[in-house]
Amino acid sequence: MNFKHFIIVSILVLTTLISARGQKKTYLQTLTEPNEWVDSVFNNLKMREKIAQMFFVRAHTNLGKAYEDSVARVVKKGRIGGLVFFQGGPGRQAILTNQYQSLAKVPLLITSDGEWGLGMRLDSSISYPYQMALGAVQDTELLYKMGLEVAKDYKRLGMHMNLAPDVDVNNNPKNPVINFRSFGENKYNVATKAAAYMKGMQDGGLLVSIKHFPGHGDTDVDSHYDLPQLKFTKARLDSLELYPFKALIDEGASGVMIAHMNIPALDNTPNMPSTLSRPIVTGLLKDELGFKGLVISDAMEMKGVVKHFKDGEADVMGIIAGNDILELSENSRRAVKLVRKAIKENRITMEQIDASVRKILTAKYWAGLNAYQPVSEQNVVSEVNRPESKELLQQMAEASMTLLRGKENIKQLDTNKRTVIISIGAPQVTTFQRELATHYHKSIFYTLDKNANANAIGKVLRDLQAFDQIIISIHDMRTRPGNGMVLSPDLKMFIKDMSLSSAIFTLFANPYNLSAIPGLEQSQGLIVAYQKEDFMQKAAAAVLKNTLTATGKLPVTVNSFFKYGDGL
Repeated sequence: MNFKHFIIVSILVLTTLISARGQKKTYLQTLTEPNEWVDSVFNNLKMREKIAQMFFVRAHTNLGKAYEDSVARVVKKGRIGGLVFFQGGPGRQAILTNQYQSLAKVPLLITSDGEWGLGMRLDSSISYPYQMALGAVQDTELLYKMGLEVAKDYKRLGMHMNLAPDVDVNNNPKNPVINFRSFGENKYNVATKAAAYMKGMQDGGLLVSIKHFPGHGDTDVDSHYDLPQLKFTKARLDSLELYPFKALIDEGASGVMIAHMNIPALDNTPNMPSTLSRPIVTGLLKDELGFKGLVISDAMEMKGVVKHFKDGEADVMGIIAGNDILELSENSRRAVKLVRKAIKENRITMEQIDASVRKILTAKYWAGLNAYQPVSEQNVVSEVNRPESKELLQQMAEASMTLLRGKENIKQLDTNKRTVIISIGAPQVTTFQRELATHYHKSIFYTLDKNANANAIGKVLRDLQAFDQIIISIHDMRTRPGNGMVLSPDLKMFIKDMSLSSAIFTLFANPYNLSAIPGLEQSQGLIVAYQKEDFMQKAAAAVLKNTLTATGKLPVTVNSFFKYGDGL
């Protein structure tokens, strides 16, 4: 190989590595270096415009033109720093993003909550498995690849930051707000899975915001509606709740989102949300843990933060606490005025504002907004539904399949035997049933509504003796697979009775629901498939067709029968 050829090959290899593993420099590295673009933009901002850079407002593409126009006015006149997109569609969002960017004096940093990808907020886009299911996956490389794919989707729509992953340790099964959004109850598992997802996104050129600092996993109050209180000691918080945050900060997290929680061990001010607490945001996160990246508040419209701090005072205190970005203020125009007033009253220093604005502008530079280009408005839907993304989605579903009982019984299922396939909770014949029918040729379907009574169940029971094999699936058809799946008392009795027979079960629901369905611990076979979507149904069917070996491990403890780490 001559020298010229060697140089060309070396450049190609380096380019490939950079492409595969993301930006040459991380956001945190970029923060430490002189930056002419940041200096130029910063020096051309007035005080009010600097403050406005710290506010990110809500945007939708499904609320009509009047709402879209109101956001446009805030962008143009308020000169805010960024937008947080919520419900709508990818094509509409691309168009609206271009319109909003054309109105901005400084390019907007565009964000969204995408814990399971674009589909968390947008129609016609991919939803990856919820983090609870991903907590069961043993191959972390799949989560890294998911991060890369999510980054592609976000960048295709002109977005620069994903307000994810959720790194809360869900050690309270009754948690009403985190629950299936968590990777589970084990702090090491949460940190490992979250780090893989985070690295994928950041290597793909996307900013992230790990959340909800300092840990929202052991609460029984939803901070959207009230202020949860954590009454634990600092030692307990440090050893458990904070562990994934410390691990991911060490791994180079670009952003951290602060939760709305009252934590007396960290700040004993009555009714003080962590978002507004300087001892927590600056003292703990920045000083003690050494976090240098973007600090983002959880939504400032949530009752957990504005219940006790009204009329814009929460916004002022959020900045005093040390947040760089306040998302979804109740009134950003009022907030900017109140922050200016607080500066004049020496409640906030201009040096603190300047430092936050430089971090925000550096994020914009790192995301490529120094050379802003509108996003293409053509073929948006097809380009965020790539074949490789769908293939990865199915691989992740398959990797999450968790077999809790009956490994040998499943192996002995016979494709030629008469098989009855019963779905419980689904309104019609399911993908799971159809998939199994391609393998078990002598099969018949039954469906039982979640409210099925003894008469409906009796009609099914009368026919069962004609069959050699019984496969039963239980489906939670709610949009979000939380606790409290509803099944009639008669259905629960049916499930218990069938568990004592030769039936093999699959649960398409949050595993916490196992505790409310007695009898499954005695079943001849039990697969946990975590959620109702078709990709999970296809994966579970593959296990029962003996074409897929289940490798998932339960990410939470349900009861004495089903514990963290279980999986045959």
